[in-house]
Amino acid sequence: MEVTFLGTSSGVPTRSRNVSSVALRLTQRGEVWLFDCGEGTQHQLLRSDLKTSQLKKIFVTHMHGDHTFGLMGLLASCGLGAHAENIEVYGPPGIEPYLKACMKYSYTYFPYGVNINTVDSGLVYEDDEFIVTTQLLKHRVTAFGYRITEKDKAGKFDVEKAKTLDIPFGPVYGKLKAGETVTLEDGRTFIGSQFCGPNEIGRKFVYCTDTVFCENAIALAEDADVLIHEATFAHQDAQMAFEKMHSTTTMAAQVALAAQVKQLIMTHFSPRYAPGNALQMSDLLKEAQSIFPQTVLAYDFFRYEIPRRR
Repeated sequence: MEVTFLGTSSGVPTRSRNVSSVALRLTQRGEVWLFDCGEGTQHQLLRSDLKTSQLKKIFVTHMHGDHTFGLMGLLASCGLGAHAENIEVYGPPGIEPYLKACMKYSYTYFPYGVNINTVDSGLVYEDDEFIVTTQLLKHRVTAFGYRITEKDKAGKFDVEKAKTLDIPFGPVYGKLKAGETVTLEDGRTFIGSQFCGPNEIGRKFVYCTDTVFCENAIALAEDADVLIHEATFAHQDAQMAFEKMHSTTTMAAQVALAAQVKQLIMTHFSPRYAPGNALQMSDLLKEAQSIFPQTVLAYDFFRYEIPRRR
């Protein structure tokens, strides 16, 4: 599981930062899941090593333009030679009429299949490997945070041990690896757990933006391997953060600390902290690290591989 930041600015793009979008590459299944899609996201994808043909899911947090204006363009391009197919779009109320209106007035259709899903708090998606859940955040409009939980996997199966005990190769190995108890034709019984190492703990990815500090963000991020949290403002601009319903660096760090996450990555920075201004990005990092040391600042095309817990 590898995270690539395609846009890390809030509101408007800057010379060095595009507006919000984060890609999660699931290398084991050859898929890319996108979180938010601000204007210009498809250009950022082209500049990255991600393949649009692998795009399978797009999760939208809320309907503000800096998180959605790139969505229609990307979906349209996917139908013009990107070889994408069966893309699932998830978002808050308004996502379906918004896309259908764009399709209607631009005379665009998606020949490769696009399914639009309106989300609510709770379970959004589940398959054999992953669970996607949401929590309502605290912003000026309806906004959701997303949590991707990889399911625990059975430990490595000890093939040599099975061979030593003359257990016949075949479907029996699969049953033992799944933890089942198997009785062979000769009457011997074996318990699957005796042949498997410790379970591999699934990784947990959490994405929270836009929001002011709220308890739901803490609940969503509990024990996450990585929390991506907006930090639009510096601590000294907290009053502005409350007025605009955004987070400061210290709010993001407090969420990470309370949720006991392993790594905090801050994003969605106001352009006011650009080079030449009184406060710099390094100041924002120091503020957060004073509360939660395992904090880094995202920048466009920054990549982070989520490590497994051993």
